[in-house]
Amino acid sequence: MNQVKVKYLGNGLSLLVGIGVFLFWYVWYPHALSYQEQYQLFLWTGDYFMERVSVPGGFAEWLGEFIVQFYYVEWLGALLLALLFVGFGWLAGWIPAALLLWLLGDPSVLLGYVMAVMIAVGVNRMNRLSGRTGLLADMALVPLVYWLAGSLAWIYVVMRWLKLHKAVGWLLPLYLLVLQLLAYRFLLPQWTHEMVFLPEQYYRIPMMLPALMWIIPVVVIIVFVVQSLIKSVRWHMPVQFVVALVLGYIGMTSGYDKDMFELIRQDYLVRNERWDEIVKRAQEYQVKTPFSSVCVNLALSQKHQLADRMFDFYQSGADALIMPRIRDLTSMLPSAETFWRLGMVNSALRYFFDTQESILNGRTSGRCTKRIAECMVVNGHYKTAKKQLHLLKRSLYYHDWAVETEALLANEDAINRHPIYGKLRRLRYQDDFLYSHLELYKMFGILFMNNNKNTMALEYFMGQMLLEGQMQGFMQYMPMAEKYSGYRTMPIGYQDAMLCIRKQGAVSGSPYASYVKRMMEERKKDESNDEAH
Repeated sequence: MNQVKVKYLGNGLSLLVGIGVFLFWYVWYPHALSYQEQYQLFLWTGDYFMERVSVPGGFAEWLGEFIVQFYYVEWLGALLLALLFVGFGWLAGWIPAALLLWLLGDPSVLLGYVMAVMIAVGVNRMNRLSGRTGLLADMALVPLVYWLAGSLAWIYVVMRWLKLHKAVGWLLPLYLLVLQLLAYRFLLPQWTHEMVFLPEQYYRIPMMLPALMWIIPVVVIIVFVVQSLIKSVRWHMPVQFVVALVLGYIGMTSGYDKDMFELIRQDYLVRNERWDEIVKRAQEYQVKTPFSSVCVNLALSQKHQLADRMFDFYQSGADALIMPRIRDLTSMLPSAETFWRLGMVNSALRYFFDTQESILNGRTSGRCTKRIAECMVVNGHYKTAKKQLHLLKRSLYYHDWAVETEALLANEDAINRHPIYGKLRRLRYQDDFLYSHLELYKMFGILFMNNNKNTMALEYFMGQMLLEGQMQGFMQYMPMAEKYSGYRTMPIGYQDAMLCIRKQGAVSGSPYASYVKRMMEERKKDESNDEAH
């Protein structure tokens, strides 16, 4: 009877934990799911599968990417993660599961890591053989687990070593080590020693693995040992749940960096064009970085409020409208989206392409591939666009869009009538040329002169001059802004800037005066630091 009660209690707690994990991802961190999905493009092809499983641990990677593709639908991604989390708890223990939730606060951790641990533990649970028979079975299973789970096969080997005891178990670690050395020598010439012996393939930036990626396998083995010593679930199950709840709470409150995930959320909102939510959240809390300034300014421009409210929010400086090129995963995405909406299609193409090439684990971004294809369609490069669309057609959630877009190729009339592509063709530059980021305001001006209906370019032109402190230029082009902006009265932001310029900054409560003062203080501080060095 007690065992039945414990069973029902365990099932009930598992259900509650699953619901809690689902709400955690779906309500509080849907942007984290989108972040993971946008840095891969899962293809439903045999070639894609064979490419993944051709290396140790590739099957775990493939399984992880298979699940991550469903993050495109937020509730489905959250549900799959909740089920995976509960399954991980029953398989490997609830304490490791709580640590796993903590680990996932690092957005560079890939889901393949979770699958690799589950494969190693799952095969150990299925293999109940012992003695020489068990050792012979392991001679076949260790290579299989190594190829499926990569270096995390050491979890399986250590568990089996402990189960077989010292008499014969010591052969298994030696066996796996020899397998890894042989694979490195003959099968993986392109891999480094670290990639062969460490779980680097499960971390998007393989330079320094977080400590929890080492701690979780150790805790999994410790839980395995404790469970083998304490046969009654009356003790270890309740204790595990209590410890797991404490660790889970610590992980959720301290393992998810507030500023980092706020920036990820802003990019997620930009991707989904939820402009009102960006502005609303920035009013409550804004991370003081150029990335955040670009997101908020883009949202304001799409709501036709940039000229009025730009300096009501934090502005990082001359890079607050468009950031210069930074070769990393995320920094250029809001700027690329801004270029795209301005009509600077080639600049958007360059930023999206550089972002995709900056994914250090060599994956293809579905989000970037889609935008690259769109840039090619607008520019009339249909052969290149077709190559990108061919990839997207082999995916699940980009397939229908790719089919619809492919039908437009070479149909000039249809593209010119398209509400987005046709508009961008009218807004974009008519000639190709190079420019310096330091002359960005000039490019906005030329873009506006190319089509004076491009009010976004006009607002960015005037805003960039204010950010750079080009007072004379701002005053010179103010009549043009009034004529073409479409505002019935002069925008409040422009009124404030003009008043600040005329009174040389002596305007109490002026947002622009506060910005200029802060920029001057930062410039003086930088000059002092340069002199000190």
